[in-house]
Amino acid sequence: MTTVNVLLAITHAGLAAAWVGGMAYSLFVVQPKLKKYFGPDQDGREALTTVIASGNRWKVLGLIGAIAVSGLVLLLLDHAHWWVHLIKGLLLLGATGIFWYVSWRHWPRRVFATAAELPALQRRLVVLAGCMLVLTGTAFALGVLASSL
Repeated sequence: MTTVNVLLAITHAGLAAAWVGGMAYSLFVVQPKLKKYFGPDQDGREALTTVIASGNRWKVLGLIGAIAVSGLVLLLLDHAHWWVHLIKGLLLLGATGIFWYVSWRHWPRRVFATAAELPALQRRLVVLAGCMLVLTGTAFALGVLASSL
């Protein structure tokens, strides 16, 4: 494996780790603490959640794009394990689809939701975030596996 391959693999894995880590931190640390801190104050919790999420859509899309580009270059440099890259790509495509749904469908509904609608939307976001985390985490694990083959 050349130095370029190694640096590219490290970059690709680092970007993927940033996405997985950011989602895990939000899901398992930030969201439960917001719920605990605000208690029954749904409006306060939603207001801070919206502030935290604001502007992140394009940063995450840039991160996804960088992961995709670096993954494609790795595929071009490593034909022997093309099947691992294909599976990773499909998993990341699925996670990206969920991210698109959350960003352009779920959040607008949540911003304009009534107090009665919020609990169901909050639960749905936890499920969607969990699915994204499983998909990206599996893709990350496959990337680590591919580098050891």
